[in-house]
Parts: sequence; C-alpha cells; structure tokens
Amino acid sequence: MNDQTKELINNEIKNNEVCLFMKGTPDAPQCGFSMAVINILKILEVNFKGVNVLADQNLREGIKVFSDWPTIPQLYIKNEFIGGCDIVKEMYESGELAKLFEDQGINFKKKS
Repeated sequence: MNDQTKELINNEIKNNEVCLFMKGTPDAPQCGFSMAVINILKILEVNFKGVNVLADQNLREGIKVFSDWPTIPQLYIKNEFIGGCDIVKEMYESGELAKLFEDQGINFKKKS
C-alpha cells in the first residue's frame, strides 16, 4: 500500500466518527453486504461517511491491508475497526452496536 492511500484511509477514519469503506455509495450501494450495513446504520439513524472503494483500486486493496481484513465493507467507529457485514449484523441484533454508539457518545436512534 502506498503512502498516499494510507494517508487517505487515516484521514477518513480520523475525520469521521463513523466511517464505512464500502462498494458503491450510501445512496447506491453496489454490493449486498454494503447495503446490509448501510441499512443497519440507517435504521439506527447514525451519521456516517461512506467511502466508495470501487472509485480507486489502490484504496480497494489498501483498506484490506490497513485493517488486515480481507473483505469489504469495513466499519470504523471512532478510529477503531469494528468489522465487516457479519460482525456488524451480529452486533446490531445483540444490541452491542447500539451500546457501542452510546458508549462512544455517538448519536443514534434508540429503540423505544
């Protein structure tokens, strides 16, 4: 991974409390796994930044090296790598994801 790609990834993670490296955009996801994570974030009404890895091959490969995680999407919360689709889905279903947002002071819609 080149320094420019590493710097881009670092900046996105550092400047966005919730950052999702994904295929496509939040309004037009180009993979079912990316769509699933976006839907969870939208249900929780969390503000997040979607970064389209399809726009840059260096970014697409670089994020996998950066996180040491082989698949996309990848969710970061407050500079911390959380995981991919399966992990995010499990955390959402168990309530862990909402607790993490609450613990980190990130606004989201709590279940009534």
